Amino acid sequence: MIRREFLHLMAVSGPLAAVPAGEAGALEGGAGGFERMNGHLWQVYRLARAKHSVYPAVQSQLSALNDALRDGRGRAGPLCVAAGNLFQLAGELAFDADRNHDAAASYALAAGASKEAGAYDLWACALIRSAYVDLSERHYRRAADTLTAARRIALRGDSGLATKCWAAAVQAEAAAGLGDFRACEEALDEAEKVADLGGRVPDGGWLRFDGSRLAEERGARYLQLGRLDRAEAALTDALELGPPTVGPSLRRRGAVLVDLAAIGARRKDPEQAVRYGLEALALARASGSGFAARRLSTLTAELGDFGRDRGVAELRAEIGSLLARREGTA
Repeated sequence: MIRREFLHLMAVSGPLAAVPAGEAGALEGGAGGFERMNGHLWQVYRLARAKHSVYPAVQSQLSALNDALRDGRGRAGPLCVAAGNLFQLAGELAFDADRNHDAAASYALAAGASKEAGAYDLWACALIRSAYVDLSERHYRRAADTLTAARRIALRGDSGLATKCWAAAVQAEAAAGLGDFRACEEALDEAEKVADLGGRVPDGGWLRFDGSRLAEERGARYLQLGRLDRAEAALTDALELGPPTVGPSLRRRGAVLVDLAAIGARRKDPEQAVRYGLEALALARASGSGFAARRLSTLTAELGDFGRDRGVAELRAEIGSLLARREGTA
């Protein structure tokens, strides 16, 4: 019921943001309040271990924004910015819950609202997030095309923001998926330029890329390309940053652990595969993240060549149990 109402609000708010009411007699403070609340919701989302717990608050904000768009309360441009911001957060919630169709629809609405407002960085970020959906489904060429568009749009935005660097980092994943090592390296080098920006990130939370995840990104891309030694070195560096304390750190650390387990599997090292796999499984259980579960499901395919190794068999069974529970509650 919550999901149906959530999707209904998205369906209604999207067209209202694309065709906003006139600005005559608009209240100046209307959109500002939405932006402040959006910023707060991004912070709650970032800190939440279980992302689905944020759904009710985002749904309430969507309902209020829908009313403001329908009634013409607030200036049209800023309200479109608020909508583009909030739709991206809604997409993040859907993507984390492994509802790719809902996530793609949310990001499309975010892109439309951001374009309407002329908010180029916000627009580019919506496209970057949309590309993540394609990457998760291994549609690498489509993701690469979307990210090329995102980088071009970002060039029209604020040169002091990290938008274009984030787009490059994600484009490296698409290039790795296509087996293009040179393009992957070039994109990662472009993403490294985020260090020249001084870590400037908007308060709202929709652009959080600051370069802190580049070690794990490099490791994951080298793993995609089969460069196991390079991958392990980068992933080990990322793992040594410290234990996770908040939601994104849990998910990101879990992804690093899955990649290290996959390296063990490819090297026919059951001890490494099981050690890191069990750690990733524990984090997936703690976070309740669909994203983490999806990453673990990819690991099971890597574990198929160990014969009757008891530890590997138990890990596969535990992952299967986690996935079955998620499917049963979907």
